[in-house]
Amino acid sequence: MTSTVEHAFEAFVVEAAFLGETAAFALGDGSLRLVAGGDEMRVPVHAGAILSAAPAIDGRRIVTGGDDGIVAATDFGGAVERLAERPRKWIDRVAAGPGGAVGFTTGRQVSVRLADGRERNLDLPRAAGGIAFAPKGLRLAIARYDGVTLWWPATDAEPTGLEWKGAHLAAAFSPDGKYVVTAMQDNALHGWRLADGKDMRMSGYPAKPRSISWSAKGRFLATSGANAAILWPFHFKDGPMGKPPLQLGAREVLVTRVACHPKQELVAVGYQDGMVLAVRFGDAEEAVIQRPGAGPVSALAWDGGGRRLAVGTEAGAAAVVSLD
Repeated sequence: MTSTVEHAFEAFVVEAAFLGETAAFALGDGSLRLVAGGDEMRVPVHAGAILSAAPAIDGRRIVTGGDDGIVAATDFGGAVERLAERPRKWIDRVAAGPGGAVGFTTGRQVSVRLADGRERNLDLPRAAGGIAFAPKGLRLAIARYDGVTLWWPATDAEPTGLEWKGAHLAAAFSPDGKYVVTAMQDNALHGWRLADGKDMRMSGYPAKPRSISWSAKGRFLATSGANAAILWPFHFKDGPMGKPPLQLGAREVLVTRVACHPKQELVAVGYQDGMVLAVRFGDAEEAVIQRPGAGPVSALAWDGGGRRLAVGTEAGAAAVVSLD
């Protein structure tokens, strides 16, 4: 059984997250919508559009970057803290790290604001792609052209590189920190085993795998970019190499967003036509969370207990779904 509370925001939903009991939706009009029970609060955060957003690791705030050059953090009560400013630049990507650290990119420059307010900056030869913090220690993966850069911003250690030809658009560490994976411009994923730098290529997508989500124990990496959620197995010695992926929730519509359940081997799958399914890994059993018609799904987020799912679409439709 499910119960759904729907909302109409009239702006592209860039990202969704739960801040405790409050669902937060970051919107293309520069605002956040905070939804708690039947109450909804609009919080103006950016003068322009929100380009990227990420929940803080402690789950208390959501970090946003805008085309106004501002990096901000907003809590469940609507209090906004301005963390950094880059006048006349766009904040392309943001990531939340351990101990309150925040990473963000502006073109070729990658910056990390440490917990004490200090900033460290790294300039790349070309524009940075997605960024992601490692699960332990203050290490940042930066997707870029021809590979990924690993940077320890709290130290003076030189960054290191993992190379693979092509444009890398997003990055993610596995929950155990053993692998780093990037999504690529050429409709593929690429991964490296950090212990020895071994390459792992995951290809065959008809579209770019823009959404990636690790399962609760890191056994699978779920991705969009096909007409089913593609889940690569990482619980073998050589990761997914030579192993077929799971294909869950197959339909004749492109998957645009995936979000693995925080506790169970279950994935929420959002589609181009607005439909959302919850699908179990073990037997591929499906449950309908949202029917088609709300616009392409652009945001999916579980709460910490895995009992509620926040859904957002490009058309500004949103919902908080409670699973009983």
